[in-house]
Amino acid sequence: MNDQSAQPPVSRRQLIKYGGGLIGTSFMATVLTNEVMKPQPVLGQNKGTPDEALTALMAGNQRFVNNKQKNPNQTVVRLPEVVSGQNPFAAVLSCADSRVPVEIIFDRGIGDIFVVRDAGNVATEGAIASLEFGTLVLGAKVLMVIGHQDCGAVISTMKQAEVPGNIGLILDNIKPAISNYIGKDTEEEAIQKATEANVLYQVQQLNQSPILAQLKAENKLKIVGAYSNLETGKITLL
Repeated sequence: MNDQSAQPPVSRRQLIKYGGGLIGTSFMATVLTNEVMKPQPVLGQNKGTPDEALTALMAGNQRFVNNKQKNPNQTVVRLPEVVSGQNPFAAVLSCADSRVPVEIIFDRGIGDIFVVRDAGNVATEGAIASLEFGTLVLGAKVLMVIGHQDCGAVISTMKQAEVPGNIGLILDNIKPAISNYIGKDTEEEAIQKATEANVLYQVQQLNQSPILAQLKAENKLKIVGAYSNLETGKITLL
């Protein structure tokens, strides 16, 4: 038997470079898991298909909208079940806006959703890296990008606002998505269309990840865009 401990570690950068072309996602997941953490199965909650995961996510939102929440996995009783590891069934890239609390609007709880949030729901390198981990290693079957009504980051980009500090980096990541709306009408309908365009652009950015693309090709992952109505809480797929 070969002594595997003598083999040099495989870096995440190398894995992304190979992009699954020379090595499969199963191997990449094994290496990443061994290097970073060793999650234990949790209730088999991410063993279904991507379509089943998306259905479960949307069903939770419908319960929230109808005020018929089940509030699953939201008490301390849940903690011992996930202390040894996590297996979220879904991953979400959402705006950091405090009015879009992901677990609440999907009526889910601890250990159910792997969440990455930043202003403008931008697929930055860091966000993509986190979502690669949440899907490849942790096993999330659906990855949803959520934009929302009256997004300040989108509106500021449309208005070409002068912003201090590093805030401009956020707007720079949104500009390519909404070039048709910059410097033009900022009425409600235009803002929604620009927000939806930004969501679809960020989905495209995620699709360019070799790891996420291979998971999709293997029918292990579905990537979708969505829009959140702040007045009703309803999530609409784009």
